[in-house]
Amino acid sequence: MSPAVPPRALVLAGRGRYGDPWHDHAATSHRVALELTAAGLDVDVRSTFPDALTGLTPAHLLVVNAGRGTADDDDATWLPLHERVRDHAAAGGPVLALHQAANTFGDSPWWEHVVGGRWVEGTSWHPPQSVTAFDVRTGHPLTDGLGPLVVDDERYTDLVVAPDAHVLVTHEEGGATHPVVWVAPGGRAVYDALGHDVGSYGSAARAALLRREARWLLGLPVA
Repeated sequence: MSPAVPPRALVLAGRGRYGDPWHDHAATSHRVALELTAAGLDVDVRSTFPDALTGLTPAHLLVVNAGRGTADDDDATWLPLHERVRDHAAAGGPVLALHQAANTFGDSPWWEHVVGGRWVEGTSWHPPQSVTAFDVRTGHPLTDGLGPLVVDDERYTDLVVAPDAHVLVTHEEGGATHPVVWVAPGGRAVYDALGHDVGSYGSAARAALLRREARWLLGLPVA
């Protein structure tokens, strides 16, 4: 009997149009790949090029670790990439959007609907990075038994979140509760605002959450 083929993940690392000066996408994508490999996945890391999603199928987990980047006049070149993301999600392909992915694909009319929210320029923000005890909601396989989530990370605040998203992790700021991890409507995408830098993954609970997200999206046991 031939050995089972491990589930596959494609990590899309921001560069160029979808890079930014605040995040080391190469370093964090490498760390994400290591964690997903430890979770039993076969991982491929690709930079954001128009043809980066060649070969992507609904059986793949698409992990987006990219930023908003810089605008230019070449929108038509990138439209096929946006369409591939849209079609992947529409076909039931799982999507995991990490940290600054709330602010990526600002030129896509579909991305916000795929992940169930987004960062809005002039409205969304974050306090200075600090060690924070995030509030974890139980009652979902991603968070049941996870334990305290204490992470040295940014706390994204005032994101726009779909009203029917399933919020799993929050923080308090300005007298209000702000979602930072949620399952998008439809249950085939997860947004996770943690992961500003590789130090975030030094938290065992944060790394475990990432592995759980990937396995759950692929229909695998999270433990």
